[in-house]
Amino acid sequence: MSSEKKYKRYTVTSALPYANGPVHIGHLAGVYVPADIYVRYLRSKGEDVLFIGGSDEHGVPITIKAKQEGVTPQQIVDKYHNIIKKSFEELGISFDIYSRTSNKVHHETASEFFTTLYEKGEFIEKTSEQLYDEEHKQFLADRYVTGTCPHCNNDRAYGDQCEKCGTSLNATDLINPKSVLSGNVPVLKETKHWYLQLDKYEPWLRQWILEEHKEWKTNVYGQCKSWIDQGLQPRAVTRDLDWGVKVPLKEAEGKVLYVWFDAPIGYISATKEWATEKKKNWEIYWKDKETRLIHFIGKDNIVFHCIVFPSMLHAEGTYLVPDNVPANEFLNLEGDKISTSRNWAVWLHEYLQEFQGKQDVLRYVLCSNAPETKDNDFTWRDFQLKNNSELVAILGNFVNRTMVLTHKYFNGEIPAISTITDVDKETLNELSKFPERISASLESYRFREALNEMMNLARLGNKYLADSEPWKIFATDPERVKTILNISLQICANLSIVMEPFLPFSADKLGSMLNFPKLKWNDAGKPDLLKAGFRIGKAELLYEKIEDEAIALQVKKLQDTKIANESKEKPVAPAKPDISYEDFAKLDIRTGTILAAEKVPKTDKLLKLVVDTGIDKRTVVSGIAANYEPEKIIGQKVTILVNLEPKMLRGIKSQGMILMAENAKGELCFVHQEKDFENGSCIK
Repeated sequence: MSSEKKYKRYTVTSALPYANGPVHIGHLAGVYVPADIYVRYLRSKGEDVLFIGGSDEHGVPITIKAKQEGVTPQQIVDKYHNIIKKSFEELGISFDIYSRTSNKVHHETASEFFTTLYEKGEFIEKTSEQLYDEEHKQFLADRYVTGTCPHCNNDRAYGDQCEKCGTSLNATDLINPKSVLSGNVPVLKETKHWYLQLDKYEPWLRQWILEEHKEWKTNVYGQCKSWIDQGLQPRAVTRDLDWGVKVPLKEAEGKVLYVWFDAPIGYISATKEWATEKKKNWEIYWKDKETRLIHFIGKDNIVFHCIVFPSMLHAEGTYLVPDNVPANEFLNLEGDKISTSRNWAVWLHEYLQEFQGKQDVLRYVLCSNAPETKDNDFTWRDFQLKNNSELVAILGNFVNRTMVLTHKYFNGEIPAISTITDVDKETLNELSKFPERISASLESYRFREALNEMMNLARLGNKYLADSEPWKIFATDPERVKTILNISLQICANLSIVMEPFLPFSADKLGSMLNFPKLKWNDAGKPDLLKAGFRIGKAELLYEKIEDEAIALQVKKLQDTKIANESKEKPVAPAKPDISYEDFAKLDIRTGTILAAEKVPKTDKLLKLVVDTGIDKRTVVSGIAANYEPEKIIGQKVTILVNLEPKMLRGIKSQGMILMAENAKGELCFVHQEKDFENGSCIK
């Protein structure tokens, strides 16, 4: 298999996030955390690796966002590119370059790539009918069309997908389509576009993926096989839009390169940008056969990075194609699909503000929950549990006890090993195996497994220290304690190396505490990294407990989001059928005041009220207990229907109805007069 080959260098790309919003934990778990772990591991091994990232700044979602906010697309991408870039830096995602597709070098590179394929005859021209807004005089991209889904009757489906049932659509599939721009019904109009002949490359793709890359992850390989087996069709590389890379043809006025075509070329243009700054040869990272190209993506990008982009590279003829595309599945949030449009997400820039200094906690939890072969779920309670029960109680506890005991018994100097027992030998032998185990998992893109092995090393140290109990035997056998703490410190030193890809901030802190220089991966597993007599630094806590209050705030934030979404989705109640004035005149509605209020026993919603109606004092049972506490509404002015026929409710005779307003959230409020009219005043 290709993974067995030794390479001179690595080009590692991570999917370009859309610059129409911030980055959330789904992006991190699916793409950026595993990519960064892999790259940090390669660097620790001394490999020549180029890690490329950048913002995808073209496409319809950005133009829609710009229209919503009343600004230009450039202002949108400038805003979110800066937010995303800063967030990645603060989380420790160690890109060699984080570029953007609005840069001049990208426009030039994408245009040149298109021109090369065009001149080689790799495109075909096709004229088709597409939806057109006559008022705005423009063709409508899929997201500029809404209508009723033909599969589930959702009347808010987009022209590319129904977000309710998840079905992929074409804009022309929608029932009663409308233009997002004008609200008008669009018309069909002919337009010409250029198409990449994916069907032409199908035999090559079948051989290259299905025969030569059977080692790919099953979810990736399976999706590729499904696409190829269904038969590939030509795919448009241009579209009618005014935001993006202009199509470099005279007859293509008003057209840009389709974002799926230009975005992956962003990896190449970013490499050119980096190479210019570093005075390097960019081409060896994309064209030298001793370079290994790897794409980290989410599952929604598999077709583009395994079929479309490789076909483009293959058609061009001088580029490498990816050796592996270790795509992950999706991460859900509290049992529900992450949705940027519904604000159902944990946003990275907000997390970094609200959990300052806890970058590694998020990295740890997202890696341990990584959706590697199937969708997985993030919950705040699990986040808290993993921090408190694993990072604090195992890793942090072992390091802290080792450091504190060394200062307590040996004034911070590393003691020399005295006698070696079988337990010591077994522990050191086990220590030597961990780097190879972690490497094997990382090189197979099993990041959860690799992280668990790293934690198993901390567990080994924790158990060794707990079983040896140096605090109990120091008074009687200080020589034995020297050996115990020396070995424990060697485990700490090894942890500082193997932790670094996963928990870089913690690794740096631990290295600083040990006064320990940053070593490479090949040093890991050794039992003598710290020499006897060397003085370690001050002990500090690597991690701290996360309290219930902090988690409750995050849970409440999500609950508030859900309530807000439900209120948006809940339509205003339709108007009831018309009635005659005579029917209305039958209602005797008056002003009144609540004199007494108490809960009706064994109910959640009912209050027993005594109301002064101006004509009498009567009892009314009202379903407002979920919104009002009885003692707080005594003296409340109300509007009451006094000629409603009496009714027995929970053994109480209710005479009348308090009029309330109810909003989309189901909240209630009293309907009362502007001025303090006397009780019994008629409502007309």
